[in-house]
Amino acid sequence: MESYCGLRVLPSRSTPSVFHGIIRCASSGSSERWTRRQQKDPYSREATLRNLKSRAAFKLLEIDHNHHIFHQGQTVVDLGFAPGSWTQVAIDRTGHKGRIVGIDILPCAPPPGVMAIQGNFLHIETQRAIKAYLSEDFLESPVGHISLRAARDKVGYSDLELSACSHEVMNNAKQSANTNAVGQISGVPVVDVVLSDMMANTSGNSFRDHTLSMDLCNSALAFALDTLKAGGHFICKFYSGAEDVDLERRLRKAFDVVKREKPRASRSESREQYFVSKSRKKTVTKQDLYGTLYDY
Repeated sequence: MESYCGLRVLPSRSTPSVFHGIIRCASSGSSERWTRRQQKDPYSREATLRNLKSRAAFKLLEIDHNHHIFHQGQTVVDLGFAPGSWTQVAIDRTGHKGRIVGIDILPCAPPPGVMAIQGNFLHIETQRAIKAYLSEDFLESPVGHISLRAARDKVGYSDLELSACSHEVMNNAKQSANTNAVGQISGVPVVDVVLSDMMANTSGNSFRDHTLSMDLCNSALAFALDTLKAGGHFICKFYSGAEDVDLERRLRKAFDVVKREKPRASRSESREQYFVSKSRKKTVTKQDLYGTLYDY
């Protein structure tokens, strides 16, 4: 067993999977440039050596080193978990008594012991199903894989999909506020940490990419406020821009400590940053921050 930055890494036991119907097209030139960059990048090389799914693991390792997010036996929800590097870190940090649930729109074989839910997190029915699973008795549920993604769903979050989801939320908010929505958590929330490494497909248009990033972060925050225990923690990736101050304001209302992080493993040219929010306040609800917008 080897270690790196305190992370114990075991040889992968996952069986390689082939998913048909997902075709990624790129010019040979761009593919070669990407390959050269990966070969020169020390984090990518180290991730390969340590059997980590991607270099993103080192971002979460640094955040945990600085802010002490994880403890043995925690329950962690990882939004946008594919390819699974943050999940690997969470498994290591929470130990054999930890409970990890990963959600992603992409088909991804989860690490052993992880419950994976494949579905579009922005769809109301997907979030209801996740919340139903995260009931008080979910600790007794078997691990495995649930697919909630319809065949028509696109692989990745696009601006059209985000816009359609926002429209769906607005149309259902009033109705949901007056009914007992299926999938609400019964009893006391059971989650200690919510991670969100979700990101929309980037376009090169900084305004668009930032706006879509904020939509994902706000949806993840609303979900976290439904599922986190008092004192729980929330980490989300975002693209910096004009609207991130509004998100930070909401976070400061809901958590005792909020910090911005730019881990060393983040590429210097990237506009990605992370909000690290610790100690969820017991008395603040998502309705305090969003009204009825996310009432489902």
